[in-house]
Amino acid sequence: MFDLTELVGSCAAVLTTLSFLPQVFRTWSTGSAHDFSWIWVIGFASGLFLWLIYGLALSSVPLVGANGLTLSLVLLIGFIKWRGRLRV
Repeated sequence: MFDLTELVGSCAAVLTTLSFLPQVFRTWSTGSAHDFSWIWVIGFASGLFLWLIYGLALSSVPLVGANGLTLSLVLLIGFIKWRGRLRV
């Protein structure tokens, strides 16, 4: 059965997650996350984690997929930032 709400949620999830990819690729290629503040990394990751939990509670594939993937990308940026701190 066609569910317009899930379709809209899926489109939103794909667009917001894909829009984050260029920043992740740039951070990965330069090896630097200096421009990201730790407050942003921690705050954004925490929000994504809560959205992920919410999506799991609702059994919403778009919420779980998008927030799980984006959380992974933010944690990757956090790792690059942490790794860069160790090099200084």
